[in-house]
Amino acid sequence: MNPNPETFLKILDPEDTSTGGGSASALAGAMAGSLLSMACLLSTKESNELGTFFREKATLAKELSERLLAGGQEDTEVFQAVRSAYRLPKEPQAERETRQQAIQAAWFDATRVPMDNAAHCLQVTRLGIELADRINPNVRSDLNCAILLARAGTLGCLENVAINLPNLKNPTLASQLAQQAESLREQLESLAANDQAVP
Repeated sequence: MNPNPETFLKILDPEDTSTGGGSASALAGAMAGSLLSMACLLSTKESNELGTFFREKATLAKELSERLLAGGQEDTEVFQAVRSAYRLPKEPQAERETRQQAIQAAWFDATRVPMDNAAHCLQVTRLGIELADRINPNVRSDLNCAILLARAGTLGCLENVAINLPNLKNPTLASQLAQQAESLREQLESLAANDQAVP
């Protein structure tokens, strides 16, 4: 999926209702990843082992940023799919059943995508905390901003999971997704509790 910069512009347009908090949260994580990658590159020293470490982490942070940028666009697309499913015809009975199947498939994607984005935001958070003690002190504020953005992105994506979950009619599937979301939230809380980098 090729990231579309229009997603970001839609978020900034209060009259555009096609893009909301899920995309905004994913893009917060994308910005966090880019900040971490920059901070790593500014901490690189070509001649020693630490330089190799930071180049590897810069690559990882950039990959996460790109995934989240694409994830923000995908969040918009799955939301549109939900809207489209509800516009399908309700009659005759066969069409109604097809419509219900399409609605449930769309709600599943609308729950899965922010869940994936939350997991990637959590990875960015964890990476930022890992780098905190080794980063170039001159870019410490950039690293702290990245951690804060990634935390917010994780929580924001999980908010979208929570609001979409009740629309799933399969209780087993809904329970599994709820447990996955709770696990991500607990991991984030554990990271925050042990993070000495950012209050």
